[in-house]
Amino acid sequence: MADLRLVTIRDILASYEHERVAREKVSRRAAVATILRGQGDDTEVLLIRRSERPHDPWSGHMAFPGGHVEPGEGMLEAARRETREEIGLDLDAHGRLIGRLDHTHAVARGRRLDLLIAPYVFELSAGPAGFELNHEVSEVVWAPLRPMLLGNAHTVLEYELDGEKRRFPGYDVDGRVVWGLTYRMLGNLFALLHPEWEPIDL
Repeated sequence: MADLRLVTIRDILASYEHERVAREKVSRRAAVATILRGQGDDTEVLLIRRSERPHDPWSGHMAFPGGHVEPGEGMLEAARRETREEIGLDLDAHGRLIGRLDHTHAVARGRRLDLLIAPYVFELSAGPAGFELNHEVSEVVWAPLRPMLLGNAHTVLEYELDGEKRRFPGYDVDGRVVWGLTYRMLGNLFALLHPEWEPIDL
């Protein structure tokens, strides 16, 4: 059985050399914060639900806090800033950087975008009593890793794309479906934590 204690995850990430994508291959960059907290023998990850917004390709989706890198800003700096702006969590005061996951190309409505996303993994320390959500976020939830990694939370989402219904793998988190980009980034984490992990086969 996979060891999902936060101390173990911390050790695995400390020795992992993430895959980078050359900066010149993309014109836009973004960064997200994958925030973890220990819960006994399991670890939970913080997820946000994006607000329903016109013209947002990820409107209403479950996601990690994060967003675009501004001019003159580093990716790590962007992940911290966006987290502070979106949910009111100051990772400098309440978190500790423990690793990075592989860079991931963004995909929206089945099309690969000219956008590269860098996921930074943080351990939550003495967190605030609550979160202050801005207009981009409708809620924050903590999701245990074990049901997702072991397949107990697997689900399938049907989504209409270009007039055709398609099926996508996802995780059920108390009735919320985590799929798409966030599902892929979680998969990169699970592959590190449990080498035998495989994505759901549709």
